[in-house]
Amino acid sequence: MRSFLLRRLLLTVPVLFGVITLVFSFIHLVPGDPVQIMLGEGAQAADVEQLRHKLGLDQPVLRQYGSYLTDLLRGDLGVSFRFGEPVTQIILSRYPATMQLACLALVVGILIAIPAGVLAATQPGSWLDRTITSVTLLGISLPNFVSGPLAIIVFSILLGWLPVSGRLGPAHYVLPAATLGVALSAILTRMVRAGMIEELQEEYVKTARAKGLPESKVLLKHALKNSLIPVVTIIGLQFGTLLAGAIITETIFSWPGIGRLTIQAINSRDYPLVQGCILMIASTYVAVNLLTDLVYGFLDPRIKYQ
Repeated sequence: MRSFLLRRLLLTVPVLFGVITLVFSFIHLVPGDPVQIMLGEGAQAADVEQLRHKLGLDQPVLRQYGSYLTDLLRGDLGVSFRFGEPVTQIILSRYPATMQLACLALVVGILIAIPAGVLAATQPGSWLDRTITSVTLLGISLPNFVSGPLAIIVFSILLGWLPVSGRLGPAHYVLPAATLGVALSAILTRMVRAGMIEELQEEYVKTARAKGLPESKVLLKHALKNSLIPVVTIIGLQFGTLLAGAIITETIFSWPGIGRLTIQAINSRDYPLVQGCILMIASTYVAVNLLTDLVYGFLDPRIKYQ
């Protein structure tokens, strides 16, 4: 197991290096001058050149890239053009908000998906199964930028139950977490249903029933545990989708996380901040996938890493 972890950690290095290179390249290819945006259209040419030299933007792109990699190895993500503060400090102040939202959305998705998937699998072809399948299809088809505003219209404007935006208390978590979690639950429900239907046909389930075990124990202790292995895979992959979806959801609900910060940084051509945000999101995604591999061994002891 130790050698497996070491190999996986080493494999993350070229992945993150590729992310850094692509982000650096794409940002510098996007039209727009960050210095001009910072100083405004009426700025004097001398002021523009002075600020460009101060920020190092007058150097060749390859030299800027080399300087960025050198600073990155020292743990320095640079200074934000817009805020004038270290990028690391800005990201760390926003990171907890994004992780809280993503983890809460993950919990919402799991709490909905497992009961719904098990119910649908125990009665395949019934009206309940067809209803759950139809609802999950709607959930998969409805993007966050549609479901988010709809939730605001219904629960905030029409009913007045929940706040529209911000992160001031528990009530502010409900709509953004539900927007992300419901979309995730639609995918997970289908996976749980398919896995349960397959496991319920296995001989060990028939044996457990023949021994007179309660149906709830057969479903939850035996069939559900084995059916969760592919679900864990999807959860690990979908966590990256949660982080990407948080960019839209945080913007809709004015959530002070990395997603909204990334959009602000892109709009202001804040190169160091954009690179830092995407690097943090990519690192989190890699870490979650590594954790997913470890959970495999817990759910299925037959899995061995050589």
